[in-house]
Amino acid sequence: MKMVIFSMEIVEQHGEVYKIRIEHKDEENIQGYVQSNIGINNKKTYVEFSPRSKELRFLEENSLTDYLKENEYQFRKLLHNKRPRSYYVGFKLIFSFRDKKDVAGFNDRTKIVVLDKRGYEVDSYVMDKGEDTIYKIYTDGSFLEKQNKGAFALIIEDLEGNYKIHSEKVFGSGSSQTELMAAMKGLELLKEVEKIRIVTDSQYVRKGLTEWIMCWKINGWLTANGEKVKDVDNWVKFDKLTDGKYIEFQWVKGHSDHFENTLCDLYAKDATQ
Repeated sequence: MKMVIFSMEIVEQHGEVYKIRIEHKDEENIQGYVQSNIGINNKKTYVEFSPRSKELRFLEENSLTDYLKENEYQFRKLLHNKRPRSYYVGFKLIFSFRDKKDVAGFNDRTKIVVLDKRGYEVDSYVMDKGEDTIYKIYTDGSFLEKQNKGAFALIIEDLEGNYKIHSEKVFGSGSSQTELMAAMKGLELLKEVEKIRIVTDSQYVRKGLTEWIMCWKINGWLTANGEKVKDVDNWVKFDKLTDGKYIEFQWVKGHSDHFENTLCDLYAKDATQ
């Protein structure tokens, strides 16, 4: 996939409004992602943003400003997700956009999201229907916050339709992290298989590996707030487990009478006790 890399620095504060300098980075390849040639002649521009009102003003008219406007959804998502207390003069961040991203497609939960890491260039895209012949991993997790314990369960369906069930206890984690560990375990069990579909009710898993992780890696595993990514060790491991593979992510609504997902839920809850 083609990425466009930027740096930002908060240079001034006027009440609740922050002036931010945006610069386009020229690196051709960062963390395995190829930078797209988007024809930006101006390498620097300025914006103003208020974390409270969410008002965004572009202060200059140039090619970089035009590109930010064309990708305002991705730009605003970065600014909106950044916590207000992380806005201060001197704050710096490396961030990226996916060039020509199908925003509507990635936000459509009915779509299959593909992560293809079989070639030199990592690719990620959406499609209406996945491959007909593919190994499937169905996952679900259960976590009891007050008892600080949980479990996950997964079902592996092979190409002949045979099922293999695995469940495992976890401690000191959380519900989202438990879902992540389930998907990781499935990939470990299918380490020799190239094409896999992960069926999950977790947007944390689906979006984490197909959207968020690119930005985290480029920014040294830091979030938009300048903080270390939560559960970074597992994300690094998950990322490595997908190397050389074609992965489809299918989201299903939890507790919606999806047979395999419901079965995983029952096994996970039973293993939690």
